[in-house]
Amino acid sequence: MGRPFGFLLTTEPPPRRVGVLVALGLVALCTLLIYPLKQVAPVVSLGVVYMLAVLVVSITWGVWMGVGASLLSAFAFNYFHLPPVGRLTISNGDNWVALIAFVVVAMLASSVAEVTRARAREAAERRREADLAAEMARLLLGGRRLSEDLPTAAARLSQVLELPSAAIELEAVEGDERRVAFPLREGPRRLGTLLVPSDTSEATLRRLQERVVPALESLLNAALERDSLLADVVETAALRRADVVKTALLRAVSHDLRSPLTAIAAAGEAIGSPSLSDEERREMAAIIQGETQRLSRLVDNLLDLSRLEAGAAEPHTALTSLDDVIRAALAELSPALEDFSLSIDRDLPLVSVDPVQMERALANVLENARRHSGGHPVSVRARAVRSLGTSSAGSSAESAQGQERQGASLETGPASVQTSAGDRLVVRIVDRGPGIPPAQLERVFEPFYRAGTTQGGHRGSGLGLAIARGFTESNGGRLHVESLPGQGATFVFELPLSVPPASEPDGASESATGSDPSTDPARVS
Repeated sequence: MGRPFGFLLTTEPPPRRVGVLVALGLVALCTLLIYPLKQVAPVVSLGVVYMLAVLVVSITWGVWMGVGASLLSAFAFNYFHLPPVGRLTISNGDNWVALIAFVVVAMLASSVAEVTRARAREAAERRREADLAAEMARLLLGGRRLSEDLPTAAARLSQVLELPSAAIELEAVEGDERRVAFPLREGPRRLGTLLVPSDTSEATLRRLQERVVPALESLLNAALERDSLLADVVETAALRRADVVKTALLRAVSHDLRSPLTAIAAAGEAIGSPSLSDEERREMAAIIQGETQRLSRLVDNLLDLSRLEAGAAEPHTALTSLDDVIRAALAELSPALEDFSLSIDRDLPLVSVDPVQMERALANVLENARRHSGGHPVSVRARAVRSLGTSSAGSSAESAQGQERQGASLETGPASVQTSAGDRLVVRIVDRGPGIPPAQLERVFEPFYRAGTTQGGHRGSGLGLAIARGFTESNGGRLHVESLPGQGATFVFELPLSVPPASEPDGASESATGSDPSTDPARVS
């Protein structure tokens, strides 16, 4: 609820014609009030009643309207109440003194009311300027980039000062016939420029120069210093992260490089001994060859990781047969006959990927699965999966994939049914090792993170899975792992099909997807 008579001190008075009507009405009211008051007080002292009309009009409409109200009150007081009544003459000298005193006091009261209104107007302006300064401080120092917040701050400034437009530039801009420029400085340093239209009133320009520009200079200087500090913080954080990565890299690589180098050095020294038999020499040569391949893979992983972290691993995509990519990845690992079992759909559609990057991703995951398989063969399955709304063949593929999951005991649980929508090619690499604890399902893809369980003591460099996910995602695919402790792990590659494959007969789909990988005669030698 507003304060009583708060309208008297509003910064914008009502229209002047309303003031004239109010003055006439108040003078008439005061004239009527004096009639009953003459019964209890001398008529000469009752002129003060008209001060009510003079003060209300002066406070609301200004000093000149107050002077008019005071003269009108003097006329009414003389005509209706001072003898001789009904005439504009005064018979008694004391009445002249009372009338002149009334007019003087009424004019002084009007002047005081005008000063009060001016002070109220200035106080309201300063309050709006304080609110503007607080809002601009929130905008300019709120944490975002200064260049993004300046247009909003300038729009708010023009709104508060009732300007057609305003702009704040972070550079020196000269004024012209359309704009007035206020330089923003901090000592001798130029911070920027405040630009307002050239038709802005002189009072508003003085207000800008005296009260708005100094506050804006302080805020702009603080905002620029904040941006500089934030840049330093970001740079420091980047250096700290780089140092952490470098330290982790040195810790991980120092051991992984030393182990094969030590084995190679020991085998190379022993192979030259004349006391070794031919069988022992062949064994030493196999050790040197195996450790050399291990060292080569580690170096390749480090190079791949550096390219991924630098954003330089741009894929060179081409329509590729994923069957060929899988077999090339297996050939790179030189697996034994019983290490892997393949179950790959006939006539897999081509996918648009970088074959080299996907071969590296698949090789890393296959090597990880073999290392944790506990001597059991690793199952590699590849299927084309179609969305339910595409064709009946897609539904058959989904159904076959569900049967495949039910047949594999190590793929139980809710995680095993999470697949992305749309036509895609899915490769599932299943081992029968100790599995991965739920808390480590995502962490295994972090660089240098080495997952371990109580049942397995295998340790790698912690780079292979991170590189596999990086290469898969750079080719528009997805790589995730599904596992329950003690039931093995399933790494799932999902690659989008750029061109949906042609519909296959239901019987062909069922025969392709219904094969049991455990009885699949396809083995890699």
